[in-house]
This record gives sequence, C-alpha cells and structure tokens, in this order.
Amino acid sequence: MHQLTYPEAIVVGLLQGVTELFPVSSLGHSVLLPALLGGRWARDLSVSAPESPYLAFVVGLHVATALALLVFFWRDWVRILGGFASSVRYRRIVTPEERLAWMIVVATIPVGITGLLLEHTFRTVLGRPVPAAIFLTLNGLVLLGAERLRRRAPVQDRTAGDPDERLASGTFSRALQIGSAQVLALLPGISRSGATMGAGLLKGLSHEDAARFSFLLATPVILAAGVLKLPDLFGPLGAGIHGQVLAGSVASFAAAYLAVRFLTRYFEHRTMTPFAWYCIVAGLLSLGWLTLR
Repeated sequence: MHQLTYPEAIVVGLLQGVTELFPVSSLGHSVLLPALLGGRWARDLSVSAPESPYLAFVVGLHVATALALLVFFWRDWVRILGGFASSVRYRRIVTPEERLAWMIVVATIPVGITGLLLEHTFRTVLGRPVPAAIFLTLNGLVLLGAERLRRRAPVQDRTAGDPDERLASGTFSRALQIGSAQVLALLPGISRSGATMGAGLLKGLSHEDAARFSFLLATPVILAAGVLKLPDLFGPLGAGIHGQVLAGSVASFAAAYLAVRFLTRYFEHRTMTPFAWYCIVAGLLSLGWLTLR
C-alpha cells in the first residue's frame, strides 16, 4: 500500500464534502475517481481491500462532514436534542421538537443495523469501479423516477409554519420509510441524500423539506460511521498519514459546509433532475471507459 499523499488527501476531502450531500454518491465517486485517473491514484486509493487505509481515511472524513452539518444546523440540533431530553425526562412525545427527535431516532435504526451487518460485504464485493459505475447510473434513474412519480403525490404546503414543525407533523411511519432509504447508500454509487430525498418527495414533502430532513437524518449516521473508523486511523492503518487526514478533513469540512449552504437554497425552487442526468452520463461514460480501455 503506497502512502496517501497530500494532493490525494485534499482532492478526496473536497470530493467527500461535496458528494456526500449532493445526491450523486460520495462512495461511488471515491471508488471511481482513482480508477479513472489510474497510476498511483488507482494503487493508493482502493476501498475494496480487506484492510484499506484509504477506506479508513474516507470514512474518517465523515466526521468533518458531519461537523459541517452540525455547524450549519446548530439551532435545529439544539432544539432537537432539547426535545429528546425533555421527552426522556417527562416520558412523553408531545412537542414538535420531541416528535422530530424521535423521528430521527426511528429513521436511523434500519441503516444502523444494516450497516453493521452488511457494510463490509457490500464494500468488498461491490466497492469496485465497474459496479460503482453501474450503481451511479441507476442512482440517476432513481432520481428521475422520484421526480416523475412525485407529481402524483399530494405535496405538503412548505409555507405553513416552521420547517421543523412541518417535518414533525408527519407520521413515524413516514419517517421510518424515508430513513430506510438510506440502506441503499451502502451500495457504492447510490446516494444517501438522493435516496432519502426521493423517498421524502414520494411521501409528499416539498424539495426544500425533503432536503432538510435528509440532511438532519444524515448527520448522526455520517458522524457514527466516522467515529467508528477513527480508531483505525490511530492504529496501523493510519501510520504515517495523520497529516494527510487533517488536511483532508479541513477540505471536507469546508466543502460540506458550502455544499449544504448551497443546496438548502437550491432546493427552495429547483429539483434533483440536473443531478440525475449528471449521474446517468457520468456513470455510463465511466462504465464505457473502464470496460473498453
């Protein structure tokens, strides 16, 4: 295993910060970019190896991405954590903050269990360039399908009340179904935010509220995934790359913060269709390049 270089770390950090929140799959891009660049990048950056320093590095960057989300949504998380505390203290689920807190908990359970049981299998079997290109193409088709089907679903009025109150007014069943879509993101090339946003649209959320709920749901999952891999970065897998990890983390934090700031405004009036076509074109071009070269 060649040592991760600073240019590689910074590029991957920027890529992680942007693609984790844009509905285009961060893991898919982390697999495809090294394969398409070839040379040392392809040798250094492989997530499919059983003990991959690159995987530990990429997942470690999740901490920086989650911190960016926490900083951007800090007011929401203060209310949500306060609601969780009051719910536990008074044994009730009454206020919007209490309902939203438990919705996030319920929605996170499926991907948490599935990730612990199947993440290693999915990564080692499917975390290769050709499957990633195929799944990236499918991700684009899923986004297009969600946009088409949402036209048949009644859309919740996004002008009524506070955004968190609108989300909390839904059912726990809806939250569970939207959260369960995160399981698809274990497949390299399928976007976590795209899957949850698509599920939210099909359940009647506006693009703005679907994106907001997606980012709130992603925060504990991304943070937990990163924290679980941090011990690897302080063990043999992280030997000699601590500086690169720091550089990549700073890049990932900055990119994620700018990405979520852009996307929360973008989805006030726009759709996922441009991202869908990007995934289809990028996936097919990558697949063609990888299979025909």
